Amino acid sequence: MTTESQLPVASSVRRSVMSLGRRLKLERPPGGRTSLELSVLGHLHRRGPITPGEIAAAERVQPQTLTRTLASLESGGLISRHEHPRDGRRNLLGLTDTGLDALRRDMAARDSWLAQAMQASLTTTELEMLRLAAQLLERVADAAEATPRAGLDTGPEQPLPRN
Repeated sequence: MTTESQLPVASSVRRSVMSLGRRLKLERPPGGRTSLELSVLGHLHRRGPITPGEIAAAERVQPQTLTRTLASLESGGLISRHEHPRDGRRNLLGLTDTGLDALRRDMAARDSWLAQAMQASLTTTELEMLRLAAQLLERVADAAEATPRAGLDTGPEQPLPRN
């Protein structure tokens, strides 16, 4: 199979994942954290203490873009800032217990909605298929780290596929 032959499948997966992402965003608790704040908390939870630059790289934003977000999280006691042990010019950010609790509450609210929606609309076989699909999507997401991003130095822009 060629990459070209996988484009319709890729388009379908992209649309589905984006649609689910939008719906999960709507299911966030009222007054909850912004998407970027939650993403920062998630990075710190998964990776442990990292620099603001590493978070910016993971989010594909300029470090200056994170300044307000990091200040908000720090003033709220959700993250802590410490001097880097090998480079005193840099800081390491870490997740506090309060930040972990906030992240867990947010995830629990959305996971609860998703579990209910899945139970209400899928058969036992479909639920198992979705469990397997989730593992496959994780593998694809991890593989994407090692592959060039689409649209970089690829020549003229291609028209967007119709949905």
